[in-house]
Amino acid sequence: MGYDDVLIRLGDFGKYQKIIYFLICLTSIICAFHKLAGVFLLAKPDYRCLLPFEDPNSNATEYELKENIKHLAYPKDTLSDKYVSCRYYNVDYSEEYLNQSEPFLGNGSRPCEHYVYDKSKYLNSAVTEWNMVCGRSFMAAASDALFMSGVLVGSIVFGQLSDKYGRKPIFFTSLVIQMTFGILAGIAPEYFTYTASRFVVGATTSGVFLVAYVIAMEMVGPKKRLYAGIFVMMFFSFGYMLTAAFAYFVHDWRWLQISLTLPSLFFMSYYWIIPESARWLLSKNRREDAMANIKKAARFNNMEISDEVLNQLLDEGTEVKENKDESPSANQPSVFDLLRYPNLRRKTLLIFFDWFVNSGTYYGLSWNTSKLGSNVLLNFVISGAVEIPAYTFLLLTLNRWGRRTILCGCMLTAGVALLLTILVPKDMNWLIIALAMIGKLSITASYGTVYIFSAEQFPTVVRNVGLGASSMVARIGGILAPFFNMLADIWVPLPLIIFGAMAFVGGLLSLLLPETHNRPTLETIADGEQFGKTPRANEYLENGRELKSIDNYHETQPLNAAAKNAHENSNGQEKY
Repeated sequence: MGYDDVLIRLGDFGKYQKIIYFLICLTSIICAFHKLAGVFLLAKPDYRCLLPFEDPNSNATEYELKENIKHLAYPKDTLSDKYVSCRYYNVDYSEEYLNQSEPFLGNGSRPCEHYVYDKSKYLNSAVTEWNMVCGRSFMAAASDALFMSGVLVGSIVFGQLSDKYGRKPIFFTSLVIQMTFGILAGIAPEYFTYTASRFVVGATTSGVFLVAYVIAMEMVGPKKRLYAGIFVMMFFSFGYMLTAAFAYFVHDWRWLQISLTLPSLFFMSYYWIIPESARWLLSKNRREDAMANIKKAARFNNMEISDEVLNQLLDEGTEVKENKDESPSANQPSVFDLLRYPNLRRKTLLIFFDWFVNSGTYYGLSWNTSKLGSNVLLNFVISGAVEIPAYTFLLLTLNRWGRRTILCGCMLTAGVALLLTILVPKDMNWLIIALAMIGKLSITASYGTVYIFSAEQFPTVVRNVGLGASSMVARIGGILAPFFNMLADIWVPLPLIIFGAMAFVGGLLSLLLPETHNRPTLETIADGEQFGKTPRANEYLENGRELKSIDNYHETQPLNAAAKNAHENSNGQEKY
Protein backbone atom coordinates (compact mmCIF):
# COMPACT_ATOMS: atom_id res chain seq x y z
CA MET A 1 0.00 0.00 0.00
CA GLY A 2 2.81 2.46 0.86
CA TYR A 3 1.44 5.99 0.68
CA ASP A 4 -2.13 4.79 1.32
CA ASP A 5 -0.89 3.39 4.65
CA VAL A 6 0.55 6.82 5.43
CA LEU A 7 -2.84 8.45 4.73
CA ILE A 8 -4.52 5.99 7.09
CA ARG A 9 -1.98 6.91 9.82
CA LEU A 10 -2.82 10.60 9.20
CA GLY A 11 -6.48 9.93 9.93
CA ASP A 12 -7.61 8.82 6.44
CA PHE A 13 -9.45 12.12 5.99
CA GLY A 14 -8.19 14.34 8.78
CA LYS A 15 -8.70 18.05 9.40
CA TYR A 16 -5.79 19.03 7.17
CA GLN A 17 -7.05 16.96 4.24
CA LYS A 18 -10.60 18.29 4.73
CA ILE A 19 -9.48 21.92 4.53
CA ILE A 20 -7.31 21.39 1.46
CA TYR A 21 -10.01 19.26 -0.14
CA PHE A 22 -12.66 21.95 0.43
CA LEU A 23 -10.45 24.67 -1.03
CA ILE A 24 -9.73 22.55 -4.09
CA CYS A 25 -13.42 21.72 -4.54
CA LEU A 26 -14.16 25.44 -4.88
CA THR A 27 -12.12 25.55 -8.09
CA SER A 28 -14.65 23.28 -9.80
CA ILE A 29 -17.14 26.16 -9.51
CA ILE A 30 -15.24 28.38 -11.95
CA CYS A 31 -14.88 25.46 -14.35
CA ALA A 32 -18.67 25.14 -14.30
CA PHE A 33 -18.90 28.87 -15.05
CA HIS A 34 -16.89 28.52 -18.23
CA LYS A 35 -18.41 25.23 -19.41
CA LEU A 36 -21.98 26.45 -19.06
CA ALA A 37 -21.68 30.17 -19.74
CA GLY A 38 -22.30 29.55 -23.43
CA VAL A 39 -26.02 29.20 -22.68
CA PHE A 40 -26.07 32.95 -21.96
CA LEU A 41 -23.08 34.19 -23.95
CA LEU A 42 -24.49 32.60 -27.11
CA ALA A 43 -28.16 33.03 -26.24
CA LYS A 44 -30.35 33.34 -29.32
CA PRO A 45 -33.46 35.43 -28.61
CA ASP A 46 -36.45 35.60 -30.91
CA TYR A 47 -35.70 37.73 -33.96
CA ARG A 48 -37.15 38.93 -37.25
CA CYS A 49 -35.99 40.74 -40.37
CA LEU A 50 -35.66 44.49 -40.15
CA LEU A 51 -38.16 45.81 -42.68
CA PRO A 52 -37.18 48.47 -45.26
CA PHE A 53 -39.21 51.23 -43.61
CA GLU A 54 -37.47 50.67 -40.21
CA ASP A 55 -34.26 52.48 -39.24
CA PRO A 56 -31.33 50.03 -38.97
CA ASN A 57 -29.35 52.49 -36.81
CA SER A 58 -32.07 53.01 -34.24
CA ASN A 59 -31.99 51.05 -30.99
CA ALA A 60 -35.59 52.06 -30.40
CA THR A 61 -36.92 49.68 -33.05
CA GLU A 62 -39.40 47.35 -31.36
CA TYR A 63 -39.36 43.60 -31.95
CA GLU A 64 -43.12 43.30 -31.68
CA LEU A 65 -45.20 44.31 -34.70
CA LYS A 66 -48.92 44.54 -35.19
CA GLU A 67 -50.42 41.34 -36.52
CA ASN A 68 -51.52 42.94 -39.81
CA ILE A 69 -47.96 44.22 -40.47
CA LYS A 70 -46.47 40.77 -39.83
CA HIS A 71 -49.07 39.26 -42.14
CA LEU A 72 -48.05 41.65 -44.92
CA ALA A 73 -44.30 41.37 -44.33
CA TYR A 74 -43.35 37.79 -43.49
CA PRO A 75 -44.18 34.44 -45.12
CA LYS A 76 -45.47 31.62 -42.95
CA ASP A 77 -43.81 28.26 -42.38
CA THR A 78 -46.17 25.63 -43.76
CA LEU A 79 -45.23 23.12 -41.05
CA SER A 80 -45.31 25.28 -37.91
CA ASP A 81 -47.73 27.94 -39.20
CA LYS A 82 -45.43 30.57 -37.70
CA TYR A 83 -43.94 33.58 -39.43
CA VAL A 84 -40.44 32.86 -40.76
CA SER A 85 -37.61 34.82 -39.20
CA CYS A 86 -35.11 34.90 -42.04
CA ARG A 87 -37.07 36.25 -45.02
CA TYR A 88 -39.58 38.97 -45.83
CA TYR A 89 -41.72 39.77 -48.84
CA ASN A 90 -39.93 41.63 -51.61
CA VAL A 91 -42.37 44.53 -51.96
CA ASP A 92 -42.47 48.28 -51.64
CA TYR A 93 -43.54 48.89 -48.06
CA SER A 94 -45.47 52.05 -48.81
CA GLU A 95 -48.20 53.37 -46.57
CA GLU A 96 -50.74 52.22 -49.15
CA TYR A 97 -49.37 48.66 -49.09
CA LEU A 98 -49.31 48.50 -45.27
CA ASN A 99 -52.97 49.51 -45.18
CA GLN A 100 -54.17 46.65 -47.35
CA SER A 101 -55.29 43.28 -46.03
CA GLU A 102 -53.45 40.70 -48.18
CA PRO A 103 -49.70 40.48 -48.96
CA PHE A 104 -48.39 40.78 -52.51
CA LEU A 105 -46.69 37.49 -53.43
CA GLY A 106 -45.70 38.22 -57.03
CA ASN A 107 -42.08 39.22 -56.26
CA GLY A 108 -41.45 36.38 -53.84
CA SER A 109 -39.35 36.95 -50.72
CA ARG A 110 -35.79 38.02 -49.94
CA PRO A 111 -33.33 37.20 -47.14
CA CYS A 112 -32.75 39.52 -44.20
CA GLU A 113 -30.09 42.22 -44.39
CA HIS A 114 -30.55 43.38 -40.81
CA TYR A 115 -32.32 41.93 -37.78
CA VAL A 116 -34.45 43.07 -34.87
CA TYR A 117 -34.05 41.04 -31.66
CA ASP A 118 -36.42 40.53 -28.77
CA LYS A 119 -34.71 42.13 -25.76
CA SER A 120 -37.30 41.06 -23.20
CA LYS A 121 -35.14 38.06 -22.12
CA TYR A 122 -31.59 39.06 -23.13
CA LEU A 123 -30.16 42.54 -23.45
CA ASN A 124 -27.63 41.21 -25.94
CA SER A 125 -25.36 38.25 -26.64
CA ALA A 126 -22.55 37.31 -28.97
CA VAL A 127 -25.24 35.95 -31.29
CA THR A 128 -27.05 39.29 -31.53
CA GLU A 129 -23.84 41.30 -31.83
CA TRP A 130 -22.48 39.25 -34.73
CA ASN A 131 -25.86 38.18 -36.17
CA MET A 132 -25.26 34.44 -35.80
CA VAL A 133 -28.75 33.58 -37.02
CA CYS A 134 -30.35 32.21 -40.18
CA GLY A 135 -27.52 31.22 -42.57
CA ARG A 136 -24.93 32.01 -39.88
CA SER A 137 -26.60 30.09 -37.04
CA PHE A 138 -24.04 27.28 -37.33
CA MET A 139 -21.40 29.73 -36.02
CA ALA A 140 -22.84 29.65 -32.49
CA ALA A 141 -22.87 25.84 -32.46
CA ALA A 142 -19.36 25.80 -33.91
CA SER A 143 -18.15 28.08 -31.10
CA ASP A 144 -19.49 25.70 -28.43
CA ALA A 145 -18.07 22.73 -30.33
CA LEU A 146 -14.63 24.35 -30.46
CA PHE A 147 -14.84 25.06 -26.74
CA MET A 148 -15.35 21.33 -26.15
CA SER A 149 -12.49 20.62 -28.55
CA GLY A 150 -10.38 22.75 -26.25
CA VAL A 151 -11.49 20.62 -23.30
CA LEU A 152 -10.32 17.56 -25.24
CA VAL A 153 -6.93 19.06 -26.07
CA GLY A 154 -6.50 20.34 -22.52
CA SER A 155 -7.20 16.95 -20.96
CA ILE A 156 -4.35 15.50 -23.03
CA VAL A 157 -1.84 18.35 -22.73
CA PHE A 158 -2.34 19.39 -19.10
CA GLY A 159 -2.68 15.79 -17.94
CA GLN A 160 0.72 14.91 -19.35
CA LEU A 161 2.30 18.15 -18.10
CA SER A 162 1.00 17.58 -14.57
CA ASP A 163 2.53 14.09 -14.56
CA LYS A 164 5.85 15.51 -15.75
CA TYR A 165 6.19 18.84 -13.92
CA GLY A 166 3.87 18.39 -10.94
CA ARG A 167 0.26 19.07 -10.03
CA LYS A 168 0.79 22.44 -8.39
CA PRO A 169 2.69 24.37 -11.11
CA ILE A 170 0.33 23.15 -13.86
CA PHE A 171 -2.72 24.01 -11.76
CA PHE A 172 -1.60 27.62 -11.31
CA THR A 173 -0.35 27.95 -14.87
CA SER A 174 -3.79 26.85 -16.05
CA LEU A 175 -5.43 29.42 -13.78
CA VAL A 176 -3.34 32.27 -15.20
CA ILE A 177 -4.02 31.23 -18.79
CA GLN A 178 -7.73 30.78 -18.04
CA MET A 179 -8.01 34.23 -16.53
CA THR A 180 -6.10 35.89 -19.38
CA PHE A 181 -8.06 34.32 -22.22
CA GLY A 182 -11.33 34.53 -20.31
CA ILE A 183 -11.00 38.31 -20.19
CA LEU A 184 -9.84 38.35 -23.82
CA ALA A 185 -13.03 36.52 -24.81
CA GLY A 186 -15.01 39.27 -23.08
CA ILE A 187 -13.33 42.07 -25.05
CA ALA A 188 -12.97 40.20 -28.36
CA PRO A 189 -13.72 42.54 -31.29
CA GLU A 190 -14.98 39.79 -33.59
CA TYR A 191 -16.08 36.16 -33.74
CA PHE A 192 -12.73 34.55 -34.52
CA THR A 193 -10.93 36.09 -31.52
CA TYR A 194 -13.83 35.22 -29.25
CA THR A 195 -13.98 31.60 -30.38
CA ALA A 196 -10.20 31.13 -30.25
CA SER A 197 -10.13 32.55 -26.72
CA ARG A 198 -12.96 30.26 -25.64
CA PHE A 199 -11.05 27.31 -27.12
CA VAL A 200 -8.08 28.11 -24.84
CA VAL A 201 -10.39 28.62 -21.85
CA GLY A 202 -11.93 25.21 -22.58
CA ALA A 203 -8.46 23.66 -22.55
CA THR A 204 -7.65 25.28 -19.19
CA THR A 205 -10.78 23.90 -17.56
CA SER A 206 -9.07 20.53 -17.87
CA GLY A 207 -5.88 21.95 -16.41
CA VAL A 208 -7.77 23.42 -13.45
CA PHE A 209 -10.52 20.88 -12.77
CA LEU A 210 -8.76 17.61 -13.61
CA VAL A 211 -5.49 18.54 -11.91
CA ALA A 212 -7.35 19.83 -8.85
CA TYR A 213 -9.39 16.63 -8.81
CA VAL A 214 -6.20 14.55 -8.89
CA ILE A 215 -4.66 16.60 -6.05
CA ALA A 216 -7.80 16.07 -3.97
CA MET A 217 -8.00 12.34 -4.63
CA GLU A 218 -4.29 11.77 -4.00
CA MET A 219 -4.54 13.10 -0.46
CA VAL A 220 -7.70 11.20 0.56
CA GLY A 221 -7.59 7.74 2.08
CA PRO A 222 -8.87 4.72 0.11
CA LYS A 223 -12.15 4.40 2.04
CA LYS A 224 -13.15 8.00 1.40
CA ARG A 225 -12.32 8.32 -2.29
CA LEU A 226 -15.77 7.43 -3.60
CA TYR A 227 -17.36 10.16 -1.47
CA ALA A 228 -14.58 12.64 -2.19
CA GLY A 229 -14.96 12.15 -5.94
CA ILE A 230 -18.73 12.65 -5.90
CA PHE A 231 -18.60 15.73 -3.66
CA VAL A 232 -16.25 17.38 -6.15
CA MET A 233 -19.00 16.90 -8.74
CA MET A 234 -21.53 18.48 -6.38
CA PHE A 235 -19.43 21.63 -6.21
CA PHE A 236 -19.46 21.68 -10.01
CA SER A 237 -23.27 21.52 -9.84
CA PHE A 238 -23.28 24.44 -7.41
CA GLY A 239 -21.20 26.42 -9.91
CA TYR A 240 -23.71 25.38 -12.56
CA MET A 241 -26.56 27.03 -10.63
CA LEU A 242 -24.45 30.04 -9.64
CA THR A 243 -23.89 30.80 -13.33
CA ALA A 244 -27.59 31.67 -13.56
CA ALA A 245 -27.19 34.15 -10.68
CA PHE A 246 -24.46 35.98 -12.62
CA ALA A 247 -26.67 36.00 -15.72
CA TYR A 248 -29.57 37.37 -13.69
CA PHE A 249 -27.61 40.41 -12.51
CA VAL A 250 -25.26 40.94 -15.48
CA HIS A 251 -27.20 41.38 -18.72
CA ASP A 252 -24.43 42.41 -21.10
CA TRP A 253 -22.69 39.33 -22.48
CA ARG A 254 -19.20 40.88 -22.44
CA TRP A 255 -19.41 41.89 -18.79
CA LEU A 256 -20.89 38.49 -17.99
CA GLN A 257 -17.89 36.72 -19.52
CA ILE A 258 -15.49 38.96 -17.59
CA SER A 259 -17.40 38.63 -14.30
CA LEU A 260 -17.35 34.83 -14.60
CA THR A 261 -13.58 34.95 -15.15
CA LEU A 262 -12.50 37.31 -12.36
CA PRO A 263 -13.13 34.84 -9.47
CA SER A 264 -9.99 33.07 -10.69
CA LEU A 265 -8.05 35.85 -8.94
CA PHE A 266 -9.17 34.47 -5.58
CA PHE A 267 -7.71 31.06 -6.33
CA MET A 268 -4.30 32.52 -7.05
CA SER A 269 -3.93 32.88 -3.28
CA TYR A 270 -3.88 29.08 -3.08
CA TYR A 271 -0.24 29.14 -4.15
CA TRP A 272 0.78 29.61 -0.51
CA ILE A 273 -1.77 27.12 0.83
CA ILE A 274 -2.09 24.11 -1.48
CA PRO A 275 0.87 21.69 -1.23
CA GLU A 276 2.32 19.65 -4.02
CA SER A 277 0.95 16.13 -4.12
CA ALA A 278 3.09 13.92 -1.89
CA ARG A 279 2.17 10.94 -4.06
CA TRP A 280 3.58 12.72 -7.14
CA LEU A 281 6.72 13.75 -5.24
CA LEU A 282 7.32 10.12 -4.28
CA SER A 283 6.83 9.00 -7.88
CA LYS A 284 9.61 11.44 -8.85
CA ASN A 285 11.91 10.23 -6.05
CA ARG A 286 11.62 13.55 -4.18
CA ARG A 287 11.27 11.69 -0.91
CA GLU A 288 12.38 14.50 1.44
CA ASP A 289 9.87 16.97 0.00
CA ALA A 290 7.10 14.37 0.27
CA MET A 291 7.99 13.59 3.87
CA ALA A 292 7.98 17.31 4.74
CA ASN A 293 4.44 17.63 3.36
CA ILE A 294 3.30 14.52 5.23
CA LYS A 295 4.77 15.77 8.52
CA LYS A 296 3.05 19.13 8.06
CA ALA A 297 -0.27 17.37 7.62
CA ALA A 298 0.41 15.17 10.67
CA ARG A 299 1.14 18.20 12.87
CA PHE A 300 -2.04 19.92 11.70
CA ASN A 301 -4.05 16.76 12.45
CA ASN A 302 -2.42 16.43 15.89
CA MET A 303 -1.03 13.06 14.84
CA GLU A 304 2.42 11.72 15.62
CA ILE A 305 4.32 9.79 13.00
CA SER A 306 8.05 9.19 13.46
CA ASP A 307 10.61 9.27 10.66
CA GLU A 308 11.27 5.58 11.23
CA VAL A 309 7.63 4.57 10.80
CA LEU A 310 7.19 6.92 7.86
CA ASN A 311 10.24 5.55 6.08
CA GLN A 312 9.10 1.99 6.71
CA LEU A 313 5.64 2.62 5.24
CA LEU A 314 7.03 4.41 2.20
CA ASP A 315 9.67 1.71 1.66
CA GLU A 316 6.92 -0.92 1.48
CA GLY A 317 5.24 0.99 -1.30
CA THR A 318 8.55 1.44 -3.09
CA GLU A 319 9.29 -2.30 -2.97
CA VAL A 320 5.95 -3.16 -4.52
CA LYS A 321 6.49 -0.61 -7.27
CA GLU A 322 10.00 -1.90 -8.01
CA ASN A 323 8.73 -5.48 -8.20
CA LYS A 324 6.09 -4.43 -10.69
CA ASP A 325 8.58 -2.47 -12.76
CA GLU A 326 10.89 -5.49 -12.93
CA SER A 327 8.13 -7.66 -14.35
CA PRO A 328 8.56 -8.47 -18.05
CA SER A 329 4.89 -7.62 -18.52
CA ALA A 330 5.46 -4.00 -17.56
CA ASN A 331 5.60 -2.84 -21.17
CA GLN A 332 4.35 0.55 -22.23
CA PRO A 333 0.53 0.18 -22.45
CA SER A 334 -1.49 1.51 -25.38
CA VAL A 335 -5.10 1.64 -26.44
CA PHE A 336 -4.37 -1.14 -28.93
CA ASP A 337 -3.98 -3.53 -25.98
CA LEU A 338 -7.66 -2.96 -25.29
CA LEU A 339 -8.65 -3.73 -28.87
CA ARG A 340 -6.41 -6.71 -29.56
CA TYR A 341 -8.46 -9.43 -27.84
CA PRO A 342 -12.13 -10.14 -28.63
CA ASN A 343 -13.79 -9.98 -25.20
CA LEU A 344 -11.73 -7.03 -24.02
CA ARG A 345 -12.38 -5.27 -27.34
CA ARG A 346 -16.14 -5.82 -27.03
CA LYS A 347 -16.21 -4.39 -23.51
CA THR A 348 -13.98 -1.46 -24.49
CA LEU A 349 -16.20 -0.45 -27.41
CA LEU A 350 -19.30 -0.67 -25.21
CA ILE A 351 -17.62 1.55 -22.62
CA PHE A 352 -16.59 4.03 -25.32
CA PHE A 353 -20.19 4.23 -26.53
CA ASP A 354 -21.46 4.79 -22.98
CA TRP A 355 -19.03 7.67 -22.49
CA PHE A 356 -20.00 9.19 -25.85
CA VAL A 357 -23.71 9.01 -24.99
CA ASN A 358 -23.35 10.26 -21.43
CA SER A 359 -21.20 13.25 -22.35
CA GLY A 360 -23.24 14.19 -25.42
CA THR A 361 -26.54 13.90 -23.56
CA TYR A 362 -25.30 15.66 -20.42
CA TYR A 363 -23.93 18.71 -22.22
CA GLY A 364 -26.69 18.64 -24.81
CA LEU A 365 -29.36 18.89 -22.10
CA SER A 366 -27.34 21.46 -20.13
CA TRP A 367 -26.99 23.76 -23.14
CA ASN A 368 -30.52 23.14 -24.39
CA THR A 369 -32.32 24.92 -21.53
CA SER A 370 -32.66 28.12 -23.57
CA LYS A 371 -34.48 26.16 -26.29
CA LEU A 372 -37.15 24.83 -23.94
CA GLY A 373 -39.01 28.12 -23.67
CA SER A 374 -40.76 29.51 -20.58
CA ASN A 375 -38.37 31.02 -17.98
CA VAL A 376 -34.84 30.32 -19.25
CA LEU A 377 -33.09 31.20 -15.99
CA LEU A 378 -35.43 29.00 -13.96
CA ASN A 379 -34.96 26.10 -16.39
CA PHE A 380 -31.21 26.52 -16.10
CA VAL A 381 -31.23 26.53 -12.29
CA ILE A 382 -33.46 23.45 -12.15
CA SER A 383 -31.18 21.70 -14.64
CA GLY A 384 -28.27 22.28 -12.26
CA ALA A 385 -30.25 21.57 -9.08
CA VAL A 386 -31.35 18.09 -10.22
CA GLU A 387 -27.69 17.06 -10.21
CA ILE A 388 -27.55 17.22 -6.41
CA PRO A 389 -30.12 14.44 -5.85
CA ALA A 390 -28.48 12.51 -8.68
CA TYR A 391 -25.13 12.47 -6.89
CA THR A 392 -26.80 11.82 -3.53
CA PHE A 393 -28.46 8.81 -5.11
CA LEU A 394 -25.04 7.51 -6.14
CA LEU A 395 -23.64 7.94 -2.65
CA LEU A 396 -26.46 5.83 -1.25
CA THR A 397 -26.57 3.10 -3.88
CA LEU A 398 -23.25 2.63 -5.71
CA ASN A 399 -21.87 0.26 -3.09
CA ARG A 400 -25.19 -1.53 -2.60
CA TRP A 401 -26.87 -2.11 -5.94
CA GLY A 402 -23.89 -2.54 -8.22
CA ARG A 403 -22.45 -0.41 -11.02
CA ARG A 404 -24.13 -2.09 -14.00
CA THR A 405 -27.60 -1.95 -12.45
CA ILE A 406 -27.33 1.78 -11.78
CA LEU A 407 -25.70 2.62 -15.12
CA CYS A 408 -28.25 0.67 -17.12
CA GLY A 409 -31.22 1.83 -15.04
CA CYS A 410 -30.28 5.51 -15.18
CA MET A 411 -29.58 5.50 -18.91
CA LEU A 412 -32.87 3.72 -19.64
CA THR A 413 -34.76 6.15 -17.41
CA ALA A 414 -33.16 9.10 -19.21
CA GLY A 415 -33.92 7.54 -22.57
CA VAL A 416 -37.58 6.86 -21.80
CA ALA A 417 -38.16 10.32 -20.30
CA LEU A 418 -36.61 12.11 -23.29
CA LEU A 419 -38.33 9.89 -25.87
CA LEU A 420 -41.72 10.62 -24.26
CA THR A 421 -41.37 14.27 -25.32
CA ILE A 422 -42.40 13.14 -28.81
CA LEU A 423 -45.93 12.55 -27.44
CA VAL A 424 -46.32 15.88 -25.63
CA PRO A 425 -48.82 18.33 -27.24
CA LYS A 426 -47.45 21.74 -28.27
CA ASP A 427 -49.52 23.55 -25.63
CA MET A 428 -47.97 21.53 -22.78
CA ASN A 429 -44.44 22.92 -22.85
CA TRP A 430 -44.20 22.52 -19.06
CA LEU A 431 -44.36 18.76 -19.53
CA ILE A 432 -41.50 18.84 -22.05
CA ILE A 433 -39.43 20.75 -19.48
CA ALA A 434 -40.33 18.25 -16.73
CA LEU A 435 -39.35 15.26 -18.87
CA ALA A 436 -36.11 16.99 -19.90
CA MET A 437 -35.22 17.53 -16.22
CA ILE A 438 -35.95 13.88 -15.39
CA GLY A 439 -33.63 12.97 -18.24
CA LYS A 440 -30.99 15.38 -16.91
CA LEU A 441 -31.16 13.93 -13.39
CA SER A 442 -30.85 10.38 -14.71
CA ILE A 443 -28.01 11.06 -17.14
CA THR A 444 -26.08 12.90 -14.40
CA ALA A 445 -26.27 9.82 -12.18
CA SER A 446 -25.29 7.68 -15.14
CA TYR A 447 -22.33 9.93 -15.98
CA GLY A 448 -21.09 9.71 -12.39
CA THR A 449 -21.36 5.92 -12.48
CA VAL A 450 -19.57 5.38 -15.78
CA TYR A 451 -16.34 6.87 -14.34
CA ILE A 452 -16.17 4.24 -11.59
CA PHE A 453 -17.57 1.39 -13.68
CA SER A 454 -15.01 1.97 -16.46
CA ALA A 455 -12.08 2.14 -14.05
CA GLU A 456 -13.09 -1.26 -12.68
CA GLN A 457 -13.55 -2.79 -16.15
CA PHE A 458 -10.06 -1.95 -17.38
CA PRO A 459 -7.08 -3.98 -16.07
CA THR A 460 -4.52 -2.11 -13.97
CA VAL A 461 -1.81 -2.25 -16.66
CA VAL A 462 -4.00 -0.30 -19.12
CA ARG A 463 -6.41 1.49 -16.77
CA ASN A 464 -5.06 5.00 -17.32
CA VAL A 465 -4.89 4.43 -21.07
CA GLY A 466 -8.46 3.12 -21.09
CA LEU A 467 -9.86 6.00 -19.07
CA GLY A 468 -7.96 8.51 -21.19
CA ALA A 469 -9.32 7.03 -24.41
CA SER A 470 -12.83 6.94 -22.92
CA SER A 471 -12.55 10.60 -21.96
CA MET A 472 -11.51 11.48 -25.51
CA VAL A 473 -14.54 9.68 -26.93
CA ALA A 474 -16.72 11.52 -24.40
CA ARG A 475 -15.43 14.86 -25.64
CA ILE A 476 -16.57 13.92 -29.16
CA GLY A 477 -20.09 13.61 -27.76
CA GLY A 478 -19.76 17.07 -26.23
CA ILE A 479 -18.47 18.49 -29.52
CA LEU A 480 -21.49 17.17 -31.43
CA ALA A 481 -24.06 18.21 -28.80
CA PRO A 482 -24.38 21.86 -29.97
CA PHE A 483 -25.18 20.72 -33.51
CA PHE A 484 -27.88 18.37 -32.23
CA ASN A 485 -29.34 21.30 -30.28
CA MET A 486 -29.62 23.32 -33.49
CA LEU A 487 -32.41 20.94 -34.51
CA ALA A 488 -34.63 22.57 -31.88
CA ASP A 489 -35.15 25.36 -34.41
CA ILE A 490 -37.03 22.81 -36.51
CA TRP A 491 -38.93 21.19 -33.62
CA VAL A 492 -38.28 21.83 -29.91
CA PRO A 493 -38.30 18.15 -28.77
CA LEU A 494 -36.11 16.90 -31.65
CA PRO A 495 -32.74 17.16 -29.84
CA LEU A 496 -34.32 15.56 -26.76
CA ILE A 497 -35.55 12.65 -28.86
CA ILE A 498 -32.08 12.11 -30.34
CA PHE A 499 -30.44 12.20 -26.92
CA GLY A 500 -33.15 9.92 -25.56
CA ALA A 501 -32.68 7.35 -28.31
CA MET A 502 -28.92 7.26 -27.71
CA ALA A 503 -29.37 6.95 -23.93
CA PHE A 504 -31.92 4.16 -24.32
CA VAL A 505 -29.67 2.16 -26.66
CA GLY A 506 -26.67 2.79 -24.41
CA GLY A 507 -28.62 1.55 -21.39
CA LEU A 508 -29.56 -1.68 -23.13
CA LEU A 509 -26.01 -2.27 -24.36
CA SER A 510 -24.69 -1.74 -20.83
CA LEU A 511 -26.35 -5.01 -19.87
CA LEU A 512 -23.68 -6.76 -21.94
CA LEU A 513 -20.96 -5.55 -19.56
CA PRO A 514 -20.09 -7.72 -16.54
CA GLU A 515 -20.82 -6.42 -13.03
CA THR A 516 -17.70 -5.23 -11.16
CA HIS A 517 -19.11 -4.52 -7.70
CA ASN A 518 -17.41 -6.63 -5.01
CA ARG A 519 -15.20 -8.26 -7.65
CA PRO A 520 -11.39 -8.32 -7.39
CA THR A 521 -9.35 -5.73 -9.20
CA LEU A 522 -8.32 -6.83 -12.69
CA GLU A 523 -4.54 -6.64 -12.90
CA THR A 524 -3.39 -8.08 -16.24
CA ILE A 525 -4.54 -8.11 -19.85
CA ALA A 526 -5.37 -11.79 -19.40
CA ASP A 527 -7.57 -10.96 -16.39
CA GLY A 528 -9.41 -8.38 -18.47
CA GLU A 529 -9.95 -10.79 -21.36
CA GLN A 530 -11.28 -13.55 -19.10
CA PHE A 531 -13.52 -11.30 -17.02
CA GLY A 532 -17.12 -11.55 -18.12
CA LYS A 533 -16.90 -14.61 -20.35
CA THR A 534 -16.79 -18.37 -19.99
CA PRO A 535 -13.14 -19.47 -20.09
CA ARG A 536 -12.17 -21.76 -22.90
CA ALA A 537 -9.15 -24.01 -23.10
CA ASN A 538 -6.32 -23.44 -25.51
CA GLU A 539 -6.94 -19.72 -25.82
CA TYR A 540 -3.72 -17.86 -26.44
CA LEU A 541 -2.87 -14.25 -25.68
CA GLU A 542 0.39 -12.46 -25.08
CA ASN A 543 3.40 -13.89 -26.87
CA GLY A 544 1.73 -17.26 -27.34
CA ARG A 545 1.09 -17.82 -23.62
CA GLU A 546 -1.87 -20.00 -22.76
CA LEU A 547 -4.74 -18.23 -21.02
CA LYS A 548 -5.58 -20.85 -18.40
CA SER A 549 -9.08 -21.52 -17.17
CA ILE A 550 -9.75 -19.74 -13.91
CA ASP A 551 -13.29 -21.12 -13.29
CA ASN A 552 -14.43 -18.64 -10.63
CA TYR A 553 -10.89 -18.38 -9.24
CA HIS A 554 -11.03 -14.58 -9.15
CA GLU A 555 -14.54 -14.60 -7.75
CA THR A 556 -13.45 -16.61 -4.70
CA GLN A 557 -10.36 -14.52 -3.97
CA PRO A 558 -10.30 -11.33 -1.88
CA LEU A 559 -9.46 -8.02 -3.58
CA ASN A 560 -6.11 -8.19 -5.38
CA ALA A 561 -5.42 -11.68 -4.02
CA ALA A 562 -5.27 -13.17 -7.49
CA ALA A 563 -2.55 -10.77 -8.54
CA LYS A 564 -0.67 -11.26 -5.27
CA ASN A 565 -0.73 -15.06 -5.51
CA ALA A 566 0.31 -14.93 -9.14
CA HIS A 567 3.28 -12.81 -8.17
CA GLU A 568 4.30 -15.11 -5.31
CA ASN A 569 3.92 -18.29 -7.36
CA SER A 570 5.87 -17.10 -10.35
CA ASN A 571 8.54 -14.85 -8.80
CA GLY A 572 7.15 -11.75 -10.41
CA GLN A 573 6.10 -13.37 -13.70
CA GLU A 574 2.57 -12.90 -14.96
CA LYS A 575 0.65 -16.17 -14.42
CA TYR A 576 -2.55 -15.53 -16.28
